[in-house]
Amino acid sequence: MRSTFYDQQTANRRLSLLLMLSVALLLAALGFSIGFAYTGYAVGGAGFTVIALVLGIVMSVGSYYQGDAIVLAASGAIAADPVRDQQLLNVVQEMAIAANVPMPKVYLIDDTAPNAFATGRDPEHASIAITIGLLQKLDREALQGVIAHEMGHVRNLDIRFMLLVGVLVGGIALLSDMFMRSLWFGGGQRRSRNDNGGGLQAIMMVVAVVLAILAPIAARLVQMSVSRQREYLADATSVELTRNPVGLERALAAIATDREVLEVANRATQHLYIVNPIKKFEERAAGLFTTHPPIADRINRLRELRAASPLSQAESATLNGLD
Repeated sequence: MRSTFYDQQTANRRLSLLLMLSVALLLAALGFSIGFAYTGYAVGGAGFTVIALVLGIVMSVGSYYQGDAIVLAASGAIAADPVRDQQLLNVVQEMAIAANVPMPKVYLIDDTAPNAFATGRDPEHASIAITIGLLQKLDREALQGVIAHEMGHVRNLDIRFMLLVGVLVGGIALLSDMFMRSLWFGGGQRRSRNDNGGGLQAIMMVVAVVLAILAPIAARLVQMSVSRQREYLADATSVELTRNPVGLERALAAIATDREVLEVANRATQHLYIVNPIKKFEERAAGLFTTHPPIADRINRLRELRAASPLSQAESATLNGLD
């Protein structure tokens, strides 16, 4: 049965929320097990979980308000010129009107590798950054697809959503690290050696150690999965705004097959870009935590929206080899 972009949006939102909930539950389980292992009481586990969440949120406040400025500065982004970059600004304004969001700030990155990203905590404080290479190598139809994708991130509050997941993942990593380090100093004390509580506390200590080792890895994988679902959602939103899957389809293929290296990108910022800027042939590539869905899969979803045949096996293999 042929799907619509509304179907894809609904499915991706539902899955993203479920993934975020799973990270929150993982953090709660880790916090409770560590607290119980230390104190021997359930109330101690609950209190430890609350403290860990509060600390994680406090540490993330600075990133929430200054994170976009840091990313733009690290990427060497400069404000677009109203005269020189008039066509780009026109396209951004068109998509902002279609998305019913304020016009975001527009920046250019002086790099010939085509790519783009959106950042900011909400539509009122949003920015879109585009590389010079994207403007040079894409026509207006493909450029419109890219801008609509990034506008989808802005309208769908993906930055805020991913920040919340990042806080939870960061809290898990912090909690795990603190607990593992504390074991070097003797860990928790049993409340009694003669009652059932002491035995349960020992079991919870083992559970806590196992979770402290596995939880950060699991949380990171969930975070990457959420990121991939938000990319699917932004693709569907791009089609909603442009009513044209072809533009984004062509843009994704062009960006993915471009062999130029985006020097300013790194593992901390790669998840922001429309296409993973760190290609498989680069030494800095790390395939375990993939931040983006396979390009071939994204293109096939777009082709499905216009009832076109999926990519051939040879085409899919070529694109997947570049992810």
